[in-house]
Amino acid sequence: MPRALSVLAVLPRGTRADRPGCGASTLDLVGRPGDNSGDEQSDVEVEWQLDAIDLRPVERWFVTRGSGTDQPLLASVPGLETVPRPTRRLADSYFDTADWRLGRAGYVLRTRRRAGRDEATLKDLAPPADGLRRRLEVNEPLASAGLANLDPGGPVGRRVKALVGARELVQVLDVSTRRRSYALEVRGTAVGEVALDDTVIVSGAERHRIRLQRVEVEVIPAWVDSLSPLVEHLRRDCGLQPASLSKFEAGMLGAGVVLGGPASPPPVSVSSTSTVGELAFAVLARDAAAMVAHEAGTRLGDDIESLHQMRVATRRMRAALSLFVAVLPVRAVRLHDELGWLAGVLGTVRDLDIQLANLDSWTEELAGAHRQALDELGALLTTDHERARAALLDALDSRRYDRLVSGLKVMLDQGPLRRGSASQLAALEILPELIGERHSEAEKAVRRAHRTGLLTDFHRLRIRCKRLRYAIEFTGDLYGGDVKAYARQVATLQDQLGLIQDAETAAVRLEQIALGEGGASLPRATVFAMGLVAQRRIVEAENRLAKLPRAEHLVNGKLWDRAVAKMEARRKDAIETGGETAGETAVSRRPARARPVSAVAAPLARARKVADAAQEEVDPAMP
Repeated sequence: MPRALSVLAVLPRGTRADRPGCGASTLDLVGRPGDNSGDEQSDVEVEWQLDAIDLRPVERWFVTRGSGTDQPLLASVPGLETVPRPTRRLADSYFDTADWRLGRAGYVLRTRRRAGRDEATLKDLAPPADGLRRRLEVNEPLASAGLANLDPGGPVGRRVKALVGARELVQVLDVSTRRRSYALEVRGTAVGEVALDDTVIVSGAERHRIRLQRVEVEVIPAWVDSLSPLVEHLRRDCGLQPASLSKFEAGMLGAGVVLGGPASPPPVSVSSTSTVGELAFAVLARDAAAMVAHEAGTRLGDDIESLHQMRVATRRMRAALSLFVAVLPVRAVRLHDELGWLAGVLGTVRDLDIQLANLDSWTEELAGAHRQALDELGALLTTDHERARAALLDALDSRRYDRLVSGLKVMLDQGPLRRGSASQLAALEILPELIGERHSEAEKAVRRAHRTGLLTDFHRLRIRCKRLRYAIEFTGDLYGGDVKAYARQVATLQDQLGLIQDAETAAVRLEQIALGEGGASLPRATVFAMGLVAQRRIVEAENRLAKLPRAEHLVNGKLWDRAVAKMEARRKDAIETGGETAGETAVSRRPARARPVSAVAAPLARARKVADAAQEEVDPAMP
């Protein structure tokens, strides 16, 4: 089985932040006449990038075919004109950290002098589709001191600080461009620009020089479809080819620096001959990659889903480390605890994300007199969120987090244990035992929850269901069919229990605010409105609990019986065939060893109980 975590060596691209109002695009463009969609500044650049062998045919094209409103190409868009602009010379500098923090996260930072002032620009490295790029582009004016004085709250400064922390920015590229451009105007309103760029890129300590000749057609999003025929004719008539690399990427290639593309979590690649150690490492490799893949988006904070997915990845890894603890190296115990620390920091921000997202719906529930009172709560939650975000960034910039990531990489690069007997057992023989133990825990939690009716016991049931679901999902495609269907059924119960917990958590959080230091500064009207919201959340939790179907029917029942039958049948096949099922050919390596399950079941169970207890002590809401 190949080494598992080379993906951790590359931080992948984060998600784009397509939010208006975060900075102007290169062009100060507006939307279609009568369309209000373009009245706000946009931070999304939409641009065709086309490579040219020679720019002179393009210049002749605009002289002979692109001038005058009577030309057929221009007539396809009523009122479209091409307006020549003076030739300009652009001097750009590109920056990154010594460990390529921005580039590996999928972003590029540039400074440029424009109209007598310096400006910083941050773009993402979203790949083109047939030469057309849609990507984040935000700008921010620079003082004479340059990047050292980037506004930490500005559209560029905020993002750069989140991505690089305290690391120093160094210049990595010099780019000089001679630009001849044509404005695209419709009845006097700018809708795009065609730039003919003759560019020289200087990179690396050896000052490698690369020359590019490129045509860039930037338009506002609303005009992409209308102007596509113009771009297609230009491309065809002048022999242009879609550019696969941005100028920054071309410069990095010239310097011999390979930053890699966006890393995506690898699939859990296991077969009927896989050992339990190989399965454990495949599962951990996937979720470790997912954690790192969402780090950039988590740092930026523009899409709360990135943080949620990063947190889910840490939870799944903790569950896997607990489930497979007996077949993992000793360092796994330490990594389990450190992932608990990270999950806690992420969870604080996640909880506030949810509360801020729910604030609007809470406000709508109240009568008019109480709605305005909740504005003060919104301000308080926003302040708490900013503090939690600052603590999260400090954690991600810490040596502790670096040690966690490097520790995962080292462990997974080493691969499954070779000397441990348990690690070399056939996965199909051991999995029914592992999944069965998780099921027994959920079964006990079901009986207790229905006996007591306490919300705390239903929360405990939710945790047990999540562990059971993860244990089944970790098997990849070893079973399929009935086993996967049962996992979906458990997930349905888990989701319903989660809604109950969300409602109760909201009520508890509001009570904590009202009775804490923050509540002392709130107007009494706000505290009263918070009490009304909290009471409704308690009623919501009770109503959902009353409507909850009998959980034992979902945890046990016919689907569980069929899942057990499927797992036992596969175990029997594995024992009889030495790890190889019917229809499969033997693999080159020795099949996983078959041993009586009783020989390792007890040690596995003891080790897992210790790990589970430690996990709940660190974070009772885990995994």
